[in-house]
Amino acid sequence: MSDTFSPIHPHRCWAEIDLAALERNLRLIRASLPAHIRYVAVVKADAYGHGLHHAAARLMHSGADLFAVANVTEAAALRELGPGWPILILSPLLPEEDRRLADYDLAATVSSAEEVARFDAIGRASGRPVAVHLKIDTGMGRLGVWHEDAPALCARILAAPHLRLAGIFTHFASPDDDAAFTAEQRRRFLAALARCASVRPAEIFIHADNSSGLESMPGASPFNAVRVGLLQFGILPHPNSMLAQVHTEPVFSFHTRVGLVKRLPQGTTISYGRTHTLARDSTVAILCAGYGDGIPRAASNRAQVLIRGRRCPVLGRVTMDQTIVDVTDVPGVQCGDAVVLVGRQGGEEISISEFSRHADTIPWETLCSVTKRVPRLYRTALGV
Repeated sequence: MSDTFSPIHPHRCWAEIDLAALERNLRLIRASLPAHIRYVAVVKADAYGHGLHHAAARLMHSGADLFAVANVTEAAALRELGPGWPILILSPLLPEEDRRLADYDLAATVSSAEEVARFDAIGRASGRPVAVHLKIDTGMGRLGVWHEDAPALCARILAAPHLRLAGIFTHFASPDDDAAFTAEQRRRFLAALARCASVRPAEIFIHADNSSGLESMPGASPFNAVRVGLLQFGILPHPNSMLAQVHTEPVFSFHTRVGLVKRLPQGTTISYGRTHTLARDSTVAILCAGYGDGIPRAASNRAQVLIRGRRCPVLGRVTMDQTIVDVTDVPGVQCGDAVVLVGRQGGEEISISEFSRHADTIPWETLCSVTKRVPRLYRTALGV
C-alpha cells in the first residue's frame, strides 16, 4: 500500500488498513477450503490491531460464519455491530462476567465442571439456553479439559437443561514446526470426540485447525470449521502451510514522516547509550515515531525503513517519540516526507515478518503493539 512519498493527510504516524484486501483474502481462503468447512474469524486483540469494528463489519459482509474473541469486553463491542452473529469467547470468564453471556447472546468456552454449573445457572435465570463450546486439552496445557476426561465433561454439558452444546475444539501447540506432535494432538482429540456419546459432529462446530495448522487437516474427518486469524490479514504464519499457495494480500501497513533532516560529522555517536557511531559524514533523518507508537526498541540498529523508495537503516536506539535513520545515500529527503515502516513504497517492500524479525518478535505481537496514539486509516474500495 501507499507508493507515494508525500502523504495527503496531516498525520505524523499512522497505519493504513485495506478492508478491500481483507474481503478478497477471506474469499480466497474460503475458495481453497472444502465446501463444508465453516469460517471462524478470529478477531481478538482489536482484530490483531486492525480495528475490531471495521474489520469485523467487513468480514460479516464477506461471509464469516462465526467470530472468536478473547473476552467479554471484546464480545460486547462486536455485538454492537448487530444481533444474530455467533460469537465465541475463547478465554475463561470471571464469575462476575457470566451474566454477559445472556445479555449479549454469546458462546462460552467450557473447560471444567464448575463452568458447566455456572453457565447452566445463567441459562436458567435468563430463560434461554447458553451456547458453549467444549474445549479439549490435547497437549497445549492451557485451557480445556484433559482429553481423557473430556467425554465425562461432555456428558455433563448435554445433561445440563439450560446449556446448548454449539461446538467442540482443541488448540495445537506447535502446528508450524512439530508435525508429529500435532498429529498426536489430533489423534487424542478424535479419540475423545468418538467417546462423546450423543454428539452429532455435523450439527455443531468441530474445529482444531488455525492458519498454521491447516496442512494437517485430513480429507475425511468430523472437522467442519477452521479458525482463521493472521492469514485473513494477509500474513502467512507458516510458509509450509497448506494455504501457502493462497496469495493473500497484506491488509496492514505502518507509516510515519520525516520531522528533521541534518548533517552530522564522522565519529558522532547516535541516540541514548551511544550504541552507534557514524563511520562517515552523514545525513540523518529524524522520524516522527518511536516505541511510543509501536517501533520496538529491539529494532534499534537493526531495522530498515523506506524513504523515497529506498531502504534506510535505523541508527542507534529507538526512542519513545523519534527514530533516527541514515539517509546519506537518498537524495532530496526533506521534512514532511512519507516513511514506510511496514508496507510498500516505490519498488521496495518491508513486510511485517521482516519488521518483526528485526525486533526479535512475531507478527502477532507487532500488530498488537502499534499503540492507540497511531490513527488507523481505512481503505474501503473493493477494486480488482
